[in-house]
Amino acid sequence: MGLFLAVFAIFLLVVLAMSIGFIVQRKSISGSCGGISSLGMEKACDCDEPCDDKKQRMAKQQQWLDQRIQ
Repeated sequence: MGLFLAVFAIFLLVVLAMSIGFIVQRKSISGSCGGISSLGMEKACDCDEPCDDKKQRMAKQQQWLDQRIQ
């Protein structure tokens, strides 16, 4: 049980150190290859005309927002 607690404490310290380093740097999280922005895309769906599924999701979201405003 003592070994478990020692290993858990070490992992906790490592995670804490990484989070403090992230907070201090004030940089956004990015993948090792730069993510979608390195491909010149500004968003995940870079289509001029969204697909039908995306249109339905957008319509549902707009309906929900309209109901929340009223």
